[in-house]
Amino acid sequence: MTQKKIIRSYLKKPQYRKLAIVFFILSVIYTFAVYFKVLNRVDKWIQDVLYQRPQAVSGDVVIIGIDDESIEQLGPYNTWDRHVMASALEALAKDPENMPSVVAIDTLYSGGTDPEADKHLAEAASKLPDVVVASAGVFGSGFVEDDFGSFQHKSHILYSYEKPYEELEAVTHQGHINAMLDMDGIMRHAFLYFDAEDENGSVQRVYSMAHEAARIYAEKEGISFTDPETDARGHFYLSYSSAPGTYDDGMSIAKLINGQVPSDYYAGKIVFIGPYSAGLQDEYFTPIDRAKKMYGVEFQANVAEALLKGDYKKEVPDYIQAILVFVAVLVGITIFLMTNVKVATIYMLIDMIVYALVAYILYLRGYLVHPLWMPVGLIGMYICSIVIHYTRAALEKRRITKTFERYVAPEIVKEIMKQGMENLSLGGKTCDIAVLFVDVRGFTTMSERLTPEKVVFILNRYLTMASDCVEKNHGTLDKFVGDAMMAFWGAPLPQEDAIYNAVKTAQDIVVGAKRVSDELKAEIGEELRVGVGVNYGPAVVGNMGAEKHMDYTAIGDTVNTAARLEANAPGGTVYISRVVADALEGRIRVTSLGDTIKLKGKAEGFEVLKLEEIL
Repeated sequence: MTQKKIIRSYLKKPQYRKLAIVFFILSVIYTFAVYFKVLNRVDKWIQDVLYQRPQAVSGDVVIIGIDDESIEQLGPYNTWDRHVMASALEALAKDPENMPSVVAIDTLYSGGTDPEADKHLAEAASKLPDVVVASAGVFGSGFVEDDFGSFQHKSHILYSYEKPYEELEAVTHQGHINAMLDMDGIMRHAFLYFDAEDENGSVQRVYSMAHEAARIYAEKEGISFTDPETDARGHFYLSYSSAPGTYDDGMSIAKLINGQVPSDYYAGKIVFIGPYSAGLQDEYFTPIDRAKKMYGVEFQANVAEALLKGDYKKEVPDYIQAILVFVAVLVGITIFLMTNVKVATIYMLIDMIVYALVAYILYLRGYLVHPLWMPVGLIGMYICSIVIHYTRAALEKRRITKTFERYVAPEIVKEIMKQGMENLSLGGKTCDIAVLFVDVRGFTTMSERLTPEKVVFILNRYLTMASDCVEKNHGTLDKFVGDAMMAFWGAPLPQEDAIYNAVKTAQDIVVGAKRVSDELKAEIGEELRVGVGVNYGPAVVGNMGAEKHMDYTAIGDTVNTAARLEANAPGGTVYISRVVADALEGRIRVTSLGDTIKLKGKAEGFEVLKLEEIL
C-alpha cells in the first residue's frame, strides 16, 4: 500500500479525520506565530551561536583608536579641535613610501568651526592617497504622501543628510556611519546605503564608510568587489570576522601623533581612526559576543573585512521558510500519529539532524535560515503526538478494562492489567479460598413452561442481584453457568475476612432473591427461590483452558464440595461446611444437620450445617 493510500485510509476514520483538522489548524497557527516573530529573540540567539564565529582576519585592516590614553594626554575629547585629527593624518603621510592605502575617519566633521583648523584638516587629508570621512543621515518615522494623495505611515524616513564641511568634502570621499540595531538591540546587519536628495533635488546613493574604504582598497589591489544583496532599506546580514578587541593592537591616535606607531603597521592598508573608549558612547552589542560591546570603529573594520572577502549571507525570505515549516510540521505530525512512539522518535531525531546539516550547508553556501522554526515545530508536534498516543492507549485500556469487567470480576481484570497481558498464560497457584455457589430451584421446570423471553428476563434480574451482592462483599465473580453462579474470596488477592464475606454474600443473595421473587410475582406472576452453598479450603486458582481461550477460575475438592452443598440446599437456604462454621464461631448462628445429607463424592460423616443468621 502506498503512503498516499495509507493516509487516505486513516483519514476515513472519524477520530483521525478530527485529529487531521485539529493539527492542520495547529500547523497554521504555529506557522503564523513564527512568521510574526513570536520566537524571534530565542531564534536569533541560536542563530548567533551557530553562525557567528571568529575567523582569521586578513591583516589588511588596522585601527588607530581614540582611546582613554589619548584622552588623558590630549585632553577631553569634546575639547579637541580639528588640528588634532589633522596632526594624525600628517603623521600617516610623513613617510611617502609607507603611506596607508585608505584612511577612514569614524568622526563626523560637519559645518565650519575654526577656519584655520578646518583648513589644516582639509590640507592634511589631501596629502594622503585616499581618505574617507564620515557623513550621516537623520532617520525617523512619520506619514508620507503617496502618488494618490493619501498618507502612509513609514518607520524609516530620511529627514536630513549631514555631510562634512565643503573644504574637507572636496578632498575626500564620504561614507555614512549610520548603524541600525535589530529589534533585540543586537547589531546583526550592516547599513550598506541610503538614497538622499542633494540641493538640486537629485537623488544620490550614499554608501557606508566601510563600503567606500573597502571599494577603494579593492580597486587599488585588483581585488574583485561586488556589493551584497540588501533588503528594501539597504541592510545586509553581516558575517563578523572578529570579536570585540581583536583589532586592539594598542595603537592610539596619541601614539600616532607622537611618532610611536611604526609606518609598517599601516603601510598599504586600510586605516580606521575612531572612538575606542567606553566614555565616548560609540559601542554596540553584536551577535559574535553578546556579553561584550564592540566599538563602532571595530564594527566598521568587520564590515570592510566582509566586503573584501565577499563573504555575504543572504537571508532566505521568511515567507518561503514559513511555507516549508508548515509543510514539514504537517507531514511530521501525520507520520508521528501513524507510527508508534519508537518509530516517531527515530523519525524526529533523523529530521532534526538532517535539518541541522542542511541549515549549515546552506550557511556555507551563503544562505541563512531560521535555526529554530523547524525544530520547535517538529518537537512540539512530536510531543502532541506522544500525548495523543498515551491518551489513546489509556482510553483504550480503560475501554478494554470496562468491557472485560462485564465478563470477568474487576479484581481479576486489575490483576491481569497489573501483571501485563504478556504474563497472561495457562497455569495457576494453590491458595486457600472461600467458595460460593448459588442456583435457582425449579429453574428447569420454569424454563419449560415459560417463553424464552420471560426466562431471560427472570435470569437477568436474578443474576444482576447476585453479582451485585458478590461485588458489594469484595468477591471475585468466577462464572455463570445457566442459572448457577460461582464466586470466590481470597484470590487473586488475599483477603483478611474471606470466609465472613462469602457467608455474608450468601445471606444477602437469599434476602435479595426474596425481594426479586416478590417483584416478579407482582410483574409476571412467577416466584424465585435459590439455594446457596459455601465452603473454605485449598484450591488451584489461575488461568485454565486453552492458549486461545482461557478462564480465570478455581478448581479442586473445595470447589466441588461448595457445589455439592449448594445442590442440596433447599430454596431460601444456605448450607455451609464445618470448617466455615468453626472459622466464624461467635459471629454466626447455625444448625448442624450432621451427616444426614449425603454429598456426592464425600466420605461418610461429612457434616453439613444450615446458616440461620449472622450475628
